[in-house]
Amino acid sequence: MVRHIVMLKFLDTAQGRVRVENVRIAEGLLRELPALIPSMRSSEVGVNVVPGDEAYDLAFTVSFASKEDLQAYTNHPDHQRVAGFLRSVRSARAVVDYEY
Repeated sequence: MVRHIVMLKFLDTAQGRVRVENVRIAEGLLRELPALIPSMRSSEVGVNVVPGDEAYDLAFTVSFASKEDLQAYTNHPDHQRVAGFLRSVRSARAVVDYEY
């Protein structure tokens, strides 16, 4: 099994919207992915509730059966669409992928 964890910090404003609006849009887009991408075994989206200078705004955790399934997710057109939106509204991104 492979776990993929992404944490995002959002820009104060992007695409004509404030941070909280873009976080909510991102949350919705990420919640839609499991129905669209078969290689995702489980996922969880969390919006930060304790603000701080080092805090990220959103975390996304996904489990896959294999590294190949993670790669299929990465290349999937629906993932690419959501990732494109996220690139346009984020200020920072941290990722870790590990086997468990």
